[in-house]
Amino acid sequence: MAQYLVLIYEDEAAFADEVVAKEVMDGHMAFGEKHGDVIAGGNALQSAATATTIRGDDNLLTDGPFAETKEALGGYYVIEAPDLDAAVAIAKDIPHKFGGLEVRPIRTFE
Repeated sequence: MAQYLVLIYEDEAAFADEVVAKEVMDGHMAFGEKHGDVIAGGNALQSAATATTIRGDDNLLTDGPFAETKEALGGYYVIEAPDLDAAVAIAKDIPHKFGGLEVRPIRTFE
């Protein structure tokens, strides 16, 4: 079975409302209960404001994310699925009310 990284992009401002934040967290708990057998890992990330970006050969450090956008990377899952279509079907169950998902195969090296 192949592994896929599912990146969760979201509008961080939407989570300032505690009711909304709880609703999304409940959705992630339900996703975990439904698909726990194919989840190989995952985490929620701190806000984009806590990021440090390292750029170029000179390792220039800047505070904040690489790009200013409305949606920021909020977390990820690593899931196992037989193919991309199956991975996408699983990923659709991940809460993403205020953003979107990106599903990418994890490259393996022999």
